[in-house]
Amino acid sequence: MFVLRNVGKLLFGSSNQESMIELPQGQLYLVRPLSPKGYSELIFKDASARIRRTAQDFQYQLVVQRVYEEGEAELLAEEEGEDAEADADVLAGERDEKTFLLDEALHFRVENREGSERVLAWRDLSGDAGDVYEFVCDSSISPSQVKEFELVARQCQYERKYRKPHTTASEEDLLQFEFDEQPIPQASPVHSPTLVRSIDPSDSMVLGKPSANTGAKRDMAAQPDLTPTKTGKSRAMKPPAVAAHPEAREILAAEVAELHFFDFPSGTFILQDPSVTATVTEIGDWQYWLQVKSADRDWLGISVVADINPVFNFEFLSFIFNQFTDDGSAYSWLLRFKDQAVLERFQNGLLQALWEQLNEMKWSKIKDKDRDYVADAFNDLTMEDSERPEDEEEEERVEEEEEEEDDRARSEHYDSDEEADDVEYKPKDGDVNKQLAVGYKHDRSFVVRGSKIGVFKHTPNNHLEFSTNISKVETPRGELFSPKKVMLHNEDRNLILQKDSEPNKLYRMDLEYGKVVDEWTVHEDIPVVTFAPENKFAQMTHEPTFLGISKNALYRVDPRLSGSKLVESQLKQYASKNDFSAIATTEKGYIAVASDKGDVRLFDRLGINAKTHIPALGEPIIGLDVSADGRWVLATCRTYLLLIDALQKSGKNEGKLGFERSFAADAKPQPRRLALTPEHVAQFAYETGKGISFTPAKFNTGEGAEETSIITATGPYIIEWSLKKVLTGRKAPYLIKRYTDDVKADDFKFGTDKNVIVALPHEVNMVNHARLKRPTRESIAGDFGIAGRRGSGRIGTPASGRYKLGKDDIVKEAY
Repeated sequence: MFVLRNVGKLLFGSSNQESMIELPQGQLYLVRPLSPKGYSELIFKDASARIRRTAQDFQYQLVVQRVYEEGEAELLAEEEGEDAEADADVLAGERDEKTFLLDEALHFRVENREGSERVLAWRDLSGDAGDVYEFVCDSSISPSQVKEFELVARQCQYERKYRKPHTTASEEDLLQFEFDEQPIPQASPVHSPTLVRSIDPSDSMVLGKPSANTGAKRDMAAQPDLTPTKTGKSRAMKPPAVAAHPEAREILAAEVAELHFFDFPSGTFILQDPSVTATVTEIGDWQYWLQVKSADRDWLGISVVADINPVFNFEFLSFIFNQFTDDGSAYSWLLRFKDQAVLERFQNGLLQALWEQLNEMKWSKIKDKDRDYVADAFNDLTMEDSERPEDEEEEERVEEEEEEEDDRARSEHYDSDEEADDVEYKPKDGDVNKQLAVGYKHDRSFVVRGSKIGVFKHTPNNHLEFSTNISKVETPRGELFSPKKVMLHNEDRNLILQKDSEPNKLYRMDLEYGKVVDEWTVHEDIPVVTFAPENKFAQMTHEPTFLGISKNALYRVDPRLSGSKLVESQLKQYASKNDFSAIATTEKGYIAVASDKGDVRLFDRLGINAKTHIPALGEPIIGLDVSADGRWVLATCRTYLLLIDALQKSGKNEGKLGFERSFAADAKPQPRRLALTPEHVAQFAYETGKGISFTPAKFNTGEGAEETSIITATGPYIIEWSLKKVLTGRKAPYLIKRYTDDVKADDFKFGTDKNVIVALPHEVNMVNHARLKRPTRESIAGDFGIAGRRGSGRIGTPASGRYKLGKDDIVKEAY
């Protein structure tokens, strides 16, 4: 007799994870016909396969779960000790279950073999070419059960692809999910020896260039196979309809190239046309157009704007970009040119159009070195003096193992029977969380929600614990308001607040009393756009002053002054409107100021001209951070981040920072544009219906700690860049985690890069770094099944360190 471990919780815990159909008995294999790692691996000797719903509409999972003989589960738990019993749900999810998003990319299929053996097979999307999972059904499973299972799988794939019920599909519609491929390879019998075979390295080709098959797992979306493939197969996506082309005023570039289209089901760029002409034209005042056509077909036409997410790759002589249609759909294209000279000519024309559209200024008016700066930012570059590790894949494998080990060692502070005590809590005030301030001196986080502030304690085991709520944020005159911006100050005892309707004033809240005690007029004629601490760690001290900016001024604010609080002697005001938008400081008090124009200025102190001026790429800068030592400047734009190395590497100022000495005229700091790959941008948009819009990015920080990671968010995704991987030129050097709601604010816990605090519209979470995953089809779609239950008892909610209100925590109003 066999039993499913935690069967009640796994199958019937929520309607969101309803089991739709099940094959109760079989064996799961991972078969690698081409891999030197071994031909076949038995994953589960006894298992069940089922299809279940998720919390997302039209999203379904194929789940294969280990089945235990009676008494085996209890024996295993005893061998593993009390920790295993206390965290049984986690063990079941991580060790006893394999989950796959039911997508046509799996090429799910069924084969009836001689001797009545029936096999379910699907691709291992994170494995090597040819790798497949095989579920070999037990002889007790009838053919009709398998046939019905296959039909349900097709219906689920139809719903995911078309986002509508399968009841609208005809039999012909479902046939597109019938994949006629080579026969499914035989899995090894249970007791057979492992077979090993090697392959020629030339079997693996990317963009026509050979690359050795190292056996390391790869993400097809992150590193797409660009080998030309003939179209016409039913599983391939079709490019969208072509928009009408406006009349051209002037041609900026026209070059011949190959045209490839990114196919979601296969995760590859598919050759559409071996010879097209890509033309960039001016069509109006600061309006530009990209048209791609061949002799016999018009392929596409799009406006040249920041949302196309342009990436130039000179290694593969390619240009990758996105296309968004009127209905919100996103697609990804690739143009491949015959040589570097052709690609450079096209790049010059495309970047000219993009820069002029963003800046409303002619490209010819900027200096050659500034044009080179812009071009470098849109190339796939490796930062100078950053050496690539000798064996990156081995290093990544070790890193992943460390993350998994750390994750297993952790345990949630919720009891297994916590669900009975949970209180479903949905505030009725109409407000949402919108700002986050993380304490440096004390382990507290403060979340702004309308005219309320929630206070959360960081526990020693890296969870959030609701502490209290400040139910009314009001001026000393008793006027209720919703803070536009907040900043911790004076050893985290004060919170500096800004009221949207009074840009010339700031307020000080005493956090011990939970009320606003001071109202400051900064200056009658100089408003406050935003403000920042006097130095990076000033909030940990009694330093009373801090810095502020207006659209064209940089100054110090001293609350001890009578009357206006702006220090006139430390005011730097520009005659022209610079559109300052963001400010950040280093540990020594060096100052970086960014603008809506997209440029950055570096100062060593107030009251003087900037030592270094970094040119604009075009997009407004909405956030700014600086590493404690001043080496790295991190600017956030809507669709990308900009990482700038402020260290001078040559000339008379070698070894000095751009804050301290000006860069030579011919040695501007090298930029690094951090953007999601166009393929991932398209997949994000496919899942959410939204384009990219980053929250202000931040380094991890701590006194004496080295910056190693960058955190930001867009829509329901948090995204963490590895600084080391960025500097060594890794492709897609980021990890992601998807939530069910949009992320409103995010930041690292002070002193670590392992924990991130995330504010969702109605929840606040602390998530462990190990919970972030490489961007794959599954992680982008989101895992809202079993993983979402860990420590919360509620489907679709984050697992790590999530705080959920219990009976004793409910307050009269939303915090």
